[in-house]
Amino acid sequence: MSQKYVIGVDMGTTSTKSVLFTEEGAVVAVHGIEYPLHSPTPEVAEQDPNEIFQAVLGTIKEVMTQSGTQADDILCVSFSSAMHSVIAMDEAGEPITACITWADNRAAEWTERIRAEMNGHEIYLRTGTPLHPMSPLSKLTWLRYDHPDIYNRTHKFISIKEYIFYKLFHTYVIDYSIASATGMFNLQQLGWDEEALLVTGVTPDKLSKPVPTTYSLTGMDELYALATGLSIRTPFVVGASDGVLSNLGVNAIEPGVVAITIGTSGAIRAVTDRPVTDPKGRIFCYALADNLWVIGGPVNNGGMILRWAKEQFGQLEMAEAELTGDNVYDKLTELASGVKAGSDGLLFHPYLSGERAPLWDANARGSYFGLGLHHKKEHLIRATLEGVILNLYTVFLALEELIGVPHKIQATGGFARSELWRQMMSDIFDQEVHVPESVESSCLGAVILGLYSLGRVDSLQVVSEMVGASHKHVPNKANAQIYRELVPIFVRVSRLLKEEYEEIAAFQKKWMN
Repeated sequence: MSQKYVIGVDMGTTSTKSVLFTEEGAVVAVHGIEYPLHSPTPEVAEQDPNEIFQAVLGTIKEVMTQSGTQADDILCVSFSSAMHSVIAMDEAGEPITACITWADNRAAEWTERIRAEMNGHEIYLRTGTPLHPMSPLSKLTWLRYDHPDIYNRTHKFISIKEYIFYKLFHTYVIDYSIASATGMFNLQQLGWDEEALLVTGVTPDKLSKPVPTTYSLTGMDELYALATGLSIRTPFVVGASDGVLSNLGVNAIEPGVVAITIGTSGAIRAVTDRPVTDPKGRIFCYALADNLWVIGGPVNNGGMILRWAKEQFGQLEMAEAELTGDNVYDKLTELASGVKAGSDGLLFHPYLSGERAPLWDANARGSYFGLGLHHKKEHLIRATLEGVILNLYTVFLALEELIGVPHKIQATGGFARSELWRQMMSDIFDQEVHVPESVESSCLGAVILGLYSLGRVDSLQVVSEMVGASHKHVPNKANAQIYRELVPIFVRVSRLLKEEYEEIAAFQKKWMN
């Protein structure tokens, strides 16, 4: 019998990646295609949906070509996708708008009105998506009242994944995972929430049909079968969102296991066996599969903060790295490693692009607190690194309130290349930190879900056989005690500045536009 393969496709904010895996989870071929995020003003963050569709076709075709795989040897193609996007479609199946991404902030005013005037918190408790401009609940309300010309012409409101499946199969479906990230999907009933739809004015016929994450389609348009090198008989599994599939792909689906990712942004997530929402509205709850739900919080400010620090403080290190061929980030973290834990009493709040969890405040702004004459450049760099982890730790504390103290952390993302940052996480969280071998976690998660959908594996737990660990860190207890003293100060300062965040954001908007 010939070797069988599965393709995992991950549609992200800046690129789409396809990965060809063996049925046993080994990577055979990888290809990614980048595309721009259009942001003509600070509030706008849009993409061309057709560019993303072409990236899907192109990456699948490339991994098929690279590997020399025949169409009949592909068991299925399974999908991961970024959440919270909105595309308005006309009756002919053409986009009226660009793809409005999670990063778009134009619905900020309507988010606050939903919170204050439209029973927003109760809607959150049923739907699991925190109130924020990223949410399609806010975006559709904004379109309804501020852009009625677009709203009234719209036949369907869909996400980018729905757009891809509509192009391929000429039908509108939305998986439970992406639906649960709209702010309009009732987690208990697994259907559109009546009150949320009243807020948006949208009727269920203007939204796609919700289906389980294991749902599959065959009969792809022949044109696109030819473009990808696949058969029209190849099953396409709708899959889930990138965050929940990352948990699956790093083997963080058991109770008490937390996955922490720091890429450009970051997130912390855990799996439960039932929908869980937060009376304080700090965390999300999104569907994975069967009785598995992923709860946690996303943060805007991850690795992008270190890049900012490099540009502001690292001119000398950049010049040296250019001469020696060394990695500039290694030089910066080496500099920071010479400073004691806690940066001699310097805290950094990393809200350079507002913040989602745990503040859910688009107006939040960054700050150094405790700066004194004794602090040098290396203190600023270490405090910056610590600030990103401390912020994630405050989301972790919210999870603890809801599901108890986790016993294992699986850490992934670009930050995991830094030994200092990994150890810092172990010290701040006062827990062992494990770094899984899997680097294509969302794609692997999609593939495992696809195999489960086809009945090729009996359980999602098969991931434990596919993912090992490359690093393990245990907390330095002396450092952990220092961070225990600093955490309450870190939390209080950010909470006390809420009004000031609003005022300074208004000032910036007034004078920087």
